[in-house]
Amino acid sequence: MTTYIVQGRYSTEAIKGMMARPEDRTAAVSKLFETAGGRLISYYFTFGEYDFLCVAEAPSEQTALAGLIVAAAGGGVAHLKTTVAMSPGEAKKAFEAAKGVAASYRAPGHG
Repeated sequence: MTTYIVQGRYSTEAIKGMMARPEDRTAAVSKLFETAGGRLISYYFTFGEYDFLCVAEAPSEQTALAGLIVAAAGGGVAHLKTTVAMSPGEAKKAFEAAKGVAASYRAPGHG
């Protein structure tokens, strides 16, 4: 499965609601990913540009996107930023593949 790192912001309404009725959103976020066909690995509240960060796995981009669409459509989150993450072993395989491709590539401006 592919690993996705999702960052986002809560809407003002969501923050007001969570302040009025504090809750741990981990179970709800986990269920969202599971229902979409993925799995939540971790979920954090964060300081700075984004209010939360999730690390999740999904079998495809469509599966990951389905969960994100549902979350965004609910109106409680916005400004979602999703990054595909690779393990060091997966990155090593990519570098090995790149080594084989490099001989056939000419960079711009290099004869």
